[in-house]
Amino acid sequence: MARSRDPIDPPAAKLSDGRQARIIPGRFAGGWELVVETTPQSHVDLDDPSHLHFEYIARMGAVIDQIGMPGEALTAVHLGAGALTLPRYVEHTRPGSRQQVIELEQALIDLVREHLPLPRTGQLRVRIGDARDVAARLPPGIVGKVDLVVSDVFAGAQTPAHITSVEYYRILAGLLAPAGILLVNIADGSGLAFARRQVATVRSVLEHVVILAEVGTLKSGRFGNIVIAASPVPLPMEWLPRLMAAGPHPAKVAHGAELEAFARDARIMTDADSTPSPKPAASVFDR
Repeated sequence: MARSRDPIDPPAAKLSDGRQARIIPGRFAGGWELVVETTPQSHVDLDDPSHLHFEYIARMGAVIDQIGMPGEALTAVHLGAGALTLPRYVEHTRPGSRQQVIELEQALIDLVREHLPLPRTGQLRVRIGDARDVAARLPPGIVGKVDLVVSDVFAGAQTPAHITSVEYYRILAGLLAPAGILLVNIADGSGLAFARRQVATVRSVLEHVVILAEVGTLKSGRFGNIVIAASPVPLPMEWLPRLMAAGPHPAKVAHGAELEAFARDARIMTDADSTPSPKPAASVFDR
């Protein structure tokens, strides 16, 4: 973005619900941040797209690094665009990847493309619309052939209810190649009841699941992000030491009996009883 790092008058766009999206200089890690109202949505380093500043995004990147052979191009679908941090990462680390991004807000895409331009070499298509509706209508040629599906959909600081149900996850599972990976970003706190239900819901659709989080989030239930990684086939256990080593630290990867205990007695979410993710306290974003 050029140009000036003066945050007094940052580039901004009004979204369809009246909220304002702004691009501001990164406050602690250089680069740029996309902020919607007061909620940080994305961090982008145009000089180094492999720099993943937000912890949950770095955990997703660590899983993506394990898919297939290093540098091998992927077919990916991203639900929720933000500042296109992960699509940039995939293109940077796996040139030639075919990627589709589904985003509700055209104004957000226009803002990001103008001020945080994408590499011209990438094969990236953006589809505008509701994540669930558009995912259910993707071309037949992509269905069952996607190596990576990322679900990171937020309206402000919350994931909408219709993006949390078993019916939604069945749509995403249908996109996956036989050994494809689904990554889901969950934000929760105060006992992690929402996250437990989300893990149970994803596991009812895709049998093989691990979760990645900061140790304190899983142990104390304080508000934070939990990444669910799921697949129709067993996730290679040799991944686990690499995921732990990749951090960010202190890192935690839960699977097997520990995951069983985490999701025990949690009810699967359906369209009839799904809920949005909990709204975090404003202090969560004080940095």
